[in-house]
Amino acid sequence: VVIGDKGRGQLRRVHGDLIKRSATDVVAPGTFNLAAALSSELVAAGVTDYDAVVIMYNSYVNPAVYKQKYKIIQPLGGEGEDEPMLAYEFEPDTKSEIMTDLYEYLLTSQLFHSFMDGAAAEQSSRMAAMENASKNAGEMIDSLTLQYNRARQARITTELIEIISGASALEG
Repeated sequence: VVIGDKGRGQLRRVHGDLIKRSATDVVAPGTFNLAAALSSELVAAGVTDYDAVVIMYNSYVNPAVYKQKYKIIQPLGGEGEDEPMLAYEFEPDTKSEIMTDLYEYLLTSQLFHSFMDGAAAEQSSRMAAMENASKNAGEMIDSLTLQYNRARQARITTELIEIISGASALEG
């Protein structure tokens, strides 16, 4: 499942045959309800049959930097000592259902975290771009003001020279 136009466009070139679903009309930033809907759709499609779910997203580092990260979320399962939640007692038939529900909630919370981290990275990037644009506009205004003042000064100097030349021609 790919969320967003840019991600779909990039992954389609390399792994187009592996993309099963995509969501492109998603309002940013993603909401918890969207994350819950996606994770329940993944669980319904049999995500527990796979080794892991990989989430790729932009992660906020600082106002000038964001990095691409990925998370690997593996199903909650195992045998023997690797079996999850051994310290808890479950009714005989409910443990697999509970583990599936917990995995769905884990997917939901990790998707929502990825949405929020990506939104923070995007806002930071936009703020940096606007700051740079404002700085460049200020520098351009200063440069154009200096150029205008020089042209104005040259015009005034030319007029003064013409006036003085005309006065000296009348005198002499």
